[in-house]
Amino acid sequence: MDILIWIGAAISLAGLAGIIACIVMTARARGAGLDDAALRARLKQMVTYNLAALMVSAIGLMCVVVGIMLG
Repeated sequence: MDILIWIGAAISLAGLAGIIACIVMTARARGAGLDDAALRARLKQMVTYNLAALMVSAIGLMCVVVGIMLG
C-alpha cells in the first residue's frame, strides 16, 4: 500500500499547487485595476477553480489515509 500513499501525496501536492495558483491569479486580477463587474466575473471564475483544486487535494489526502489504514 506504499504506492497508494505516494500517489495520494502527489495528488495532494497537485491540489495544493492549484490552490496557490488560484491565490496568485486572484492577486493579479485585483491588481489589474478592473472595473467592478469584470473583477466580480474574474473572482467568480477563481472560486470555481479554487473549489476544484480543494477537491483534488482532499481526494489525495483520502488516498493517503486509505493507504495508511490498509498498510
